[in-house]
Amino acid sequence: MFSRSDFSTHAPTVTQWIADYYKKLPELPVKSQVKPGEIYAQIEGQIPESGQPFGDIIADLDRIILPGITHWQHPNFHAFFPANGSIESLFAEMITAAIGAQCMVWETSPAAAELEQRMMEWLRDAMKLPTYWEGVIQDTASTATLTAIVCAREQSSGFSSNDYGVPNNLRVYCSTETHSSIEKAVGIAGMGRKNLVKISVDEQGAMIPALLEQAIKEDIANGKKPCCIITALGTTGTVAFDDNEAIGIIAKKYDCWLHVDAAYAGSAQLLPENQWMNKGLDYADSYVFNPHKWLFTNFDCTAYYVKDVSVLLKCMEILPEYLKTNTRGQVNDYRDWGIPLGRRFRALKLWFVLRHYGLNAIQEKLRTHIGYALEFSEFIKKQAGLTLVAGPTLNFVGFRCTEKAQGEDIAPLNERTKTLLEKINASGKAYLSHTKKDQYYIIRVIFGQTYLNDNDLANVCSLLKEKLEQLKQP
Repeated sequence: MFSRSDFSTHAPTVTQWIADYYKKLPELPVKSQVKPGEIYAQIEGQIPESGQPFGDIIADLDRIILPGITHWQHPNFHAFFPANGSIESLFAEMITAAIGAQCMVWETSPAAAELEQRMMEWLRDAMKLPTYWEGVIQDTASTATLTAIVCAREQSSGFSSNDYGVPNNLRVYCSTETHSSIEKAVGIAGMGRKNLVKISVDEQGAMIPALLEQAIKEDIANGKKPCCIITALGTTGTVAFDDNEAIGIIAKKYDCWLHVDAAYAGSAQLLPENQWMNKGLDYADSYVFNPHKWLFTNFDCTAYYVKDVSVLLKCMEILPEYLKTNTRGQVNDYRDWGIPLGRRFRALKLWFVLRHYGLNAIQEKLRTHIGYALEFSEFIKKQAGLTLVAGPTLNFVGFRCTEKAQGEDIAPLNERTKTLLEKINASGKAYLSHTKKDQYYIIRVIFGQTYLNDNDLANVCSLLKEKLEQLKQP
């Protein structure tokens, strides 16, 4: 059992493990190769009665745990959306864990609250978001979206739902391409998943505003109450962008809360050439993006902005005697800005990243990733048997297998694309993911890993070419 005075003796073991991990990371299989239950079977069935040597625990970390890790920080991780960290962010996380502060109100750690306020202002202003927005760090976009839906619910019900229960006629609208966390949040908020209306999208995957307004009119005619509209700046499947200006006008017309989900693509708003994404955001009541995706800040760190903080506080604030302080009203007590009471000191890692990189270096890295997607899309176009079907959009590319014959049958093509993806992932040399577009199974590639370089791009192109050739063999 260690005491605090033992830290300097044993810390080098941990920091050396981390250093060794980063060194060998490019050689590890990106996606874990273990079978279901394989890790579980190696872990003792009960808590050991006596403490075990630290060296044994570290040895089992390598022997048992590491083989069951899919390496999200691997340079050839191109699946889903990234959850990227950085050395700067890691150092801050170590300090955060050492401090161990529970930052629920200003008085429990004033620096945590005031640094968080300033970090939200830094990002807002650099991204050219509306200057009157105020921000708070949440854990994930899922929690932020739930917070937005609860605020929409309360506003639509005259702030009565928290006290008397949720009316069963409140309607929420999003596109068919919007993230699954929205459907989950509508259920958790007590509004009922059947009251989530999914609007069809255009060829680019963006919500069709005319169909949204049509659905709202039909709901009103049927005694329903439009409550909330959720748009996407960068859908999960194919990084499509909803028209926030056209949809914002509709939201204002029918008195709906407008929540904008920019969870992944929001980081690109740090680039002046991508601040076209800000169009229509003046209509938004809330907005979310994740620095823990494409801003080199370790998971979890979500930036959530609101137009009117008083609405958020009215929905979330509960003040028992034991949380009353003399500074209330003079400072931001962030436990009133979201769902959990307990809060980690997440602002520190964001501060480390933004200060150590600086805006110029962050912009350069984002542009490099976007450039890799452009190069990769040109590579796809040159491959016989592959078709580019989405992108390049920012640092995203989507493609599928195809044939030259007319009248393609979707089922065998989908199976062929799926097999290609499985071959790539089984190799351990890269990890890609998939989605469906127009009923076609497509492979998604994201170039967003923090330390990605030209060699990594070449490696994934070479691997894809190799597995495509294997697919052509009888």
